[in-house]
Amino acid sequence: MFTSPVYNIRRVPVEKIHANAYNPNSVAPPEMKLLYKSILEDGYTMPIVCYQLPGTDEYEIVDGYHRYLTMLQHKDIYDREGGCLPVSVIEKDISNRMASTIRHNRARGSHSIELMTNIVAELSEAGMSDAWIMKNIGMDAEELLRLKQLSGLQALFKDREFSHAWTVES
Repeated sequence: MFTSPVYNIRRVPVEKIHANAYNPNSVAPPEMKLLYKSILEDGYTMPIVCYQLPGTDEYEIVDGYHRYLTMLQHKDIYDREGGCLPVSVIEKDISNRMASTIRHNRARGSHSIELMTNIVAELSEAGMSDAWIMKNIGMDAEELLRLKQLSGLQALFKDREFSHAWTVES
């Protein structure tokens, strides 16, 4: 039987948690102030979602970077929480962690086109098909094509079939 990770929250020192390099979500300063106020008034009501790095007691963030950042930037929050964050751990390989990050963030934030382009390139280079990318990060074919075009990398189109609009006559 599947058990959701949220039923096994861990109390993890913030120093053992690290940001990932593929989060395309950004939060404007007014919303960051509101997040601080929310955590100050209500505490952490949602865990940080992380992947535990194999063979270590270190964690990489899949979702919750701004909640993590709030603790790092505000000593009052850090002190009150004893320097620890609530962490929900998922077990996934890097491609699936990227997809999880995108799924967690797409509905609620603005995204950096450059970072989304990089993620699409990394997933493609890791051998993920267009169908896998679209299914797992909630993208339609047109959006995926635009991001691939923005990357400027020919390799992202290597498996595509294109029509021959004209022929060369000798």
